[in-house]
Amino acid sequence: MKKLLLLFMLGATVYTVNAQVKTPQPSPAAKLEQKVGLTDVTLEYSRPSVKGRTIFGNLVPFSKIWRTGANKNTTITFSTDAKIDGYTLKAGSYAIFTEPGESLWKVYFYSDTENWGVPQKWDETKVVAVTSVKAHTVPFNVETFTLDINSITNGGANIELIWEKTYIAIPFTVPTDEAVLISINDVMGGSPKAADYYASASYYLQEDKDIKQAKKWIDKAVEMTKAKPLFYYIRKQSLIHHKAGDTKGAIDAARKSLELAEIAGNDDYVKMNQDSLKEWLGE
Repeated sequence: MKKLLLLFMLGATVYTVNAQVKTPQPSPAAKLEQKVGLTDVTLEYSRPSVKGRTIFGNLVPFSKIWRTGANKNTTITFSTDAKIDGYTLKAGSYAIFTEPGESLWKVYFYSDTENWGVPQKWDETKVVAVTSVKAHTVPFNVETFTLDINSITNGGANIELIWEKTYIAIPFTVPTDEAVLISINDVMGGSPKAADYYASASYYLQEDKDIKQAKKWIDKAVEMTKAKPLFYYIRKQSLIHHKAGDTKGAIDAARKSLELAEIAGNDDYVKMNQDSLKEWLGE
């Protein structure tokens, strides 16, 4: 019994010695994951707050390289190659450093991501891309430092920074088109399913490619699903036929899609088809 009591007291003492007080971080960590085309983009950074201070030109000086956040340097990871202002960034992770200015910022992508702030010894050979972007003044105060990925298209997006009353956008592109075309060619060379024809036609429509080819693919997709017609397939067919100059075919498809959407109770597609018919019929 004495041994058990001694062991209990020893365990309690060890726990007390090892216990640490937990408090919120003044600049909490954040992680943003975003799909851009077929590329996974991840931002990891810490988020300081204004707290009544003047930030740019004071706490963060102009014309001096900044860690772009707080604590460990901000990083961005691309699952594929990406391009920034003509520079190619191979798939991987990079630190983002910035040099704020009153009207223009420099942005550096740095191959060494293991820094606590700006490297003590800046190495130009590790700068894999550098670009300059305009600084914009926003008409409201943003209390907490924020990075985001916006203006997303199939082929690229903007890395956006906003804090205090300053906003910048850093555009980048990703090789989506090349990857999609390879995928389409590979699948079409085998045994494509209705969904493959539909996806290929949709991509060609969206990216303003060969509309005649898109028309063949969407017609094939609709033909393959005629036993159980899909209102969204036929909606896409109407849009492709219209772009291809086949107004009658577009109207017929829109009417069919409208009918099926009403049966399915999909108000969004009902409205889209009604709007298209009104436009194409000149009503």
